[in-house]
Amino acid sequence: MNYRHIYHAGNFADVWKHAVLVALFDALKQKAKPFCYLDTHAGIGRYDLQAEEARKTAEADKGIASLWQATDLPELLQQYRQLIADDNGGDSLRYYPGSPWLANLLRREDDSLICNELHPVDVETLRDLFHRQRKVSIRNEDAYQSLTACLPPKEKRGLVLIDPPFEKVDEFRQLLDGLKNAYQRWPTGIYTLWYPIKSRVEVQQFYRRLELSGIRRILRAELNMKRPTDGEFTGSGLVMINPPWQIEQRIQPAGDWLARHLGGAEANCTIDWLVPE
Repeated sequence: MNYRHIYHAGNFADVWKHAVLVALFDALKQKAKPFCYLDTHAGIGRYDLQAEEARKTAEADKGIASLWQATDLPELLQQYRQLIADDNGGDSLRYYPGSPWLANLLRREDDSLICNELHPVDVETLRDLFHRQRKVSIRNEDAYQSLTACLPPKEKRGLVLIDPPFEKVDEFRQLLDGLKNAYQRWPTGIYTLWYPIKSRVEVQQFYRRLELSGIRRILRAELNMKRPTDGEFTGSGLVMINPPWQIEQRIQPAGDWLARHLGGAEANCTIDWLVPE
């Protein structure tokens, strides 16, 4: 409840997560049938990078701002940057779309959005942002309750993003429990889970529990800015359940570019199957 994403909007982790989100939406739109997108930790949806909170940390300077003038972007990052440029209405970067607003920019007219945010102030900001958008539902409840309440969606196809703030010491456990509950309700959905890489031991324990969960087709995508050091935020991880065919080929060039240009000498992007078919 204390976490405010405005302090971190547009950082390297956002760039990686949202570039992958673009690729996932593109894959879903290959079929004409509508789909549903559920965002369990929606935040306020769109962020002013000139706000005092954003400038206090200036994390976007080493994230989205580094892509803004780049001329050698791979195709996926070009598409992602163009979406943000269109949303800003010109050549200047001021506003950064979080995952709910990015999803709104990417979806088709008949695709639906469900955006959940627990914070009582942030959810009102989110409602204001989407007040003229059709086929959008804004919820104000615990993120893991939203998985039970909203799944399976009526469209029967779609994507769930579970993106916790990791304020709680047992967030990895809650994340896995929430996923298993959601998967039982909707085993054919695409699930994307984001997590920070601060403790390699803790992350490895999370991977081991995923391997033992009985869930199949789990793709792991890690962007590490430098060698992991316990307690320091050095990387951004994603696991995808039921990912679209060959998604790794689409996102690997983007991850490699981000590692080279945003990270240090030890930066790398690793994408592999944690659990195959």
